[in-house]
Amino acid sequence: MGASYDSYIICGTPRTGSTLLCDLLASTRFAGEPDSFFMHDVDPIWAERWGLPPREGKGTADHSSAYLKATIAAGRGQTKIFGLRLMWESLPDLMAMLDQVHPAMPSDKARLQAAFGRVLYVHLSRHDKLAQAISMVKAEQTGLWHIAPDGSELERLGPSKEPEYDFVRIKAKLDELASYDAKWVSWFSEQKIEPLRITYETLSERPDAAILAICEELGVPKPSPGALAPGVAKLADAVSREWIARFRADAAGRGVVQGL
Repeated sequence: MGASYDSYIICGTPRTGSTLLCDLLASTRFAGEPDSFFMHDVDPIWAERWGLPPREGKGTADHSSAYLKATIAAGRGQTKIFGLRLMWESLPDLMAMLDQVHPAMPSDKARLQAAFGRVLYVHLSRHDKLAQAISMVKAEQTGLWHIAPDGSELERLGPSKEPEYDFVRIKAKLDELASYDAKWVSWFSEQKIEPLRITYETLSERPDAAILAICEELGVPKPSPGALAPGVAKLADAVSREWIARFRADAAGRGVVQGL
């Protein structure tokens, strides 16, 4: 089977299951090792693991070229496909870097093609944006971002704290995440891109179907039965459900127009 693409970009927003999706794609052993290589202020541990160049010289064409070369190697792993997870807020920095390496390109799509070859765009979104916003607020408050299937902590970015319901903060995060997702949709239209669309709901309920759809589109072998190994578990709990109900009641009482 010949690959239809050289690379893919998971275009998403936080708390849409992107970590789960990256783990599952990597576990196929044919679809690269996607990650957020172009996030702002990459953790030094990850920078070393990915072989990124030192920060000295950042912003120059030489540094951008070396950075791009390192990320492509890291995102391919031992496969022929480069995988990238990209959040909306990281897109401007990536475009600025690519413009240094591949100047005078007519569009973002052209710059990405010059850097990564034939690109499959995967739009990862979440229908239930209130649940998405609440997940984000809880992670920011508690410091806990990901847990393993056995319940052990995988990623903690802050001290352990009990979550506290905050209508204003949830509403702000809801608006922000909805705005980012809408910007992706507008960008796809502007760049004349028809992405493969995957939702958090499908990914969480039928991960095998989501991965199969991406592998088929990429033109790589589909994973064998039992090969997929989810590395993370859901963090949503009774507190999350309580906050959803409470927010909807508060929003109605405040006269907040919502499509939740």
